[in-house]
Amino acid sequence: MNRNDRRIAYAAVCVGVLALIAFWLGGETGPETTNAIGSSDSILTSRTSNTGDTREPGYYAVPSKAVERFPFDPNTADSTQLLRLGLQPWQVRNIYKYRANGGVYRKKEDFARLYGLTVKQYRELEPYIQISRDYLPAATLVGRGLDGANETNGAYRANGGNWKDSLRNPVKIGENEHIVLNTADTTELRKVPGIGAYYAKEIVRHGKWLGGFVSVDQLDEIEGFPQEAKKYFVIQQASPKKLNVNKLSLQELRKHPYINYYMAKTIVDYRRLHGDIKSLEDLRFSKDFPPEVIRRLEPYVEY
Repeated sequence: MNRNDRRIAYAAVCVGVLALIAFWLGGETGPETTNAIGSSDSILTSRTSNTGDTREPGYYAVPSKAVERFPFDPNTADSTQLLRLGLQPWQVRNIYKYRANGGVYRKKEDFARLYGLTVKQYRELEPYIQISRDYLPAATLVGRGLDGANETNGAYRANGGNWKDSLRNPVKIGENEHIVLNTADTTELRKVPGIGAYYAKEIVRHGKWLGGFVSVDQLDEIEGFPQEAKKYFVIQQASPKKLNVNKLSLQELRKHPYINYYMAKTIVDYRRLHGDIKSLEDLRFSKDFPPEVIRRLEPYVEY
């Protein structure tokens, strides 16, 4: 390398060294530069240095709102009251949406369905929930005269000074009265001694499943059915819904409570091998169709 090249190289090295020194000196940050940095650590550090406090920096302490307890009706309480009770804003919005869609809190337990409400919160609020009588079902007024006197329809009954709603506690029929099993609805069924809301629904459900009752003894197929109630039922002009065993598929046949998978398969296999079924007696040689099964199923099939 000649002399001129060496001079140029030395000059470049010197310029580079000076540039590094200038960059290093210019990169130091003072208090103003530190405050301009957007990290939370830098902000906390600048706060401590400005105040002269050498303690470890911490987060802000957000004061919590004091929870109040006072009587309220969830059907009419406004957002301010609900928030004072300790509910979250999104829970208050859900209450407003529920009421806007026609929802009504008829008893204290209805409020327990509020999404996000814990058992502890509900137990604390329960003593303060007061549902106005204006939001009770109108059926509670049935049979109640303006002066509380008994009406001729027997809907009002005094029992220890307590009024009972005849729709919830219907008057039971007498010993010699009867209910037509296939035409009675749940309200009429509940008039039978020993039959409440549960068994009334089960009777209707089982009757639809069967396609209609043909015998009062079919009530025994309902688990736990009270035997003493059977004497109040009668069958009049039974016309059950019938299954065409020559046309229905295996899946359609097995929907009936008296036909299981193996019985439906036997029917389908018989049709495939021997043609149409003329009578259930055609299936008597199958182990799935003993005589008692044929007798029970006969009223519900057609050919």
